[in-house]
Amino acid sequence: MISLCMDSAYKNLVLGLYEDDRLLAGIAKEAFKQQSETIFVELNQLLAQTHLDYADIDRVIITDGPGSYTGIRIAMTIAKVLCTQMHKELYCISTMQLYAGMEPSANVILDARSHRAYIAHVENGIIHPETQVLPLDEVKTFIDQHPGTLMGDAYLLDQEGKPSDFLANFMQVPARKIENIHALVPQYLKSSNAYKNK
Repeated sequence: MISLCMDSAYKNLVLGLYEDDRLLAGIAKEAFKQQSETIFVELNQLLAQTHLDYADIDRVIITDGPGSYTGIRIAMTIAKVLCTQMHKELYCISTMQLYAGMEPSANVILDARSHRAYIAHVENGIIHPETQVLPLDEVKTFIDQHPGTLMGDAYLLDQEGKPSDFLANFMQVPARKIENIHALVPQYLKSSNAYKNK
């Protein structure tokens, strides 16, 4: 089975082509606000490198947030068009799962701006409890209550986080299959609960 994995939800552009669980070719680089300009260039290069075509892809796995409003939509739009037009399977993982991978116990923190952060506690690829948007002072309390390896934007807490292996994590964490591709929407979080914490 050939899988295409794509993440453009936050700071990075992550693209990977896999045969079963084996990485054939991939990139993971910081491309904040440049994902839309580079994603097709990089993707076409990966396809050429692996001698594959879009028709060879069996399924697509993407991140559905949290992240930037525009960023999430880049990979999601490409995935929805590809899967709808070419009848491919579509799967999603959270951005927080992508950062944490299969760490036994991890806290992922991502900058949500305005002195807030997305925070999630992830155990072996599963988020417990759900991802939240909290003011930075409450993030410290959350981490105290959920001990684990700090990953993501640890600099927000004046700490150093453990690096993430995005290309490995994509195929390791549990993904959910999207049955109704047209109904898939990004998980922004900000619109639902961020403003309660101003």
